[in-house]
Amino acid sequence: MSRTSTPVVAHWFAGEGADFRLLGTRCSACAAVFFPREDAFCRNPGCAGGELVEAPLSRRGRVWSYTDGRYRPPSPYVSDPELPWEPYTLIAVELAAERMVVLGQGVPGLSVADLEVGMEMEVVPGVLNEDDETTWTTWHWRPVGVGA
Repeated sequence: MSRTSTPVVAHWFAGEGADFRLLGTRCSACAAVFFPREDAFCRNPGCAGGELVEAPLSRRGRVWSYTDGRYRPPSPYVSDPELPWEPYTLIAVELAAERMVVLGQGVPGLSVADLEVGMEMEVVPGVLNEDDETTWTTWHWRPVGVGA
């Protein structure tokens, strides 16, 4: 039986390989960009509002901050309570063009010892969890030039 690939959050990312992108929205009136996406109204307090259109975000940015998660996080994160807990790396990346910071996990095997502020990162497809029927997809940050 093959698994169905399902985004853990719909409409936040799309594509594969070099075409993989986080998806935000851009206000047509003031050009403000939002991630997570905003589909109801422009959150810019100085804007009278405009149409919000889907906007693929930059694939690359620079490490703004990072830490490791040494606790078992709440849902939608899924982990088997019967298995020992494995820390994971959280990375805040400032996107190159949008000048906004997006938080995400590092690729599996990446630790805080591998990172430094200012390091160039790229967004890549990732897997949050798998069960018998579904592969739950997400995004990960990976240092540019590593595992490409």
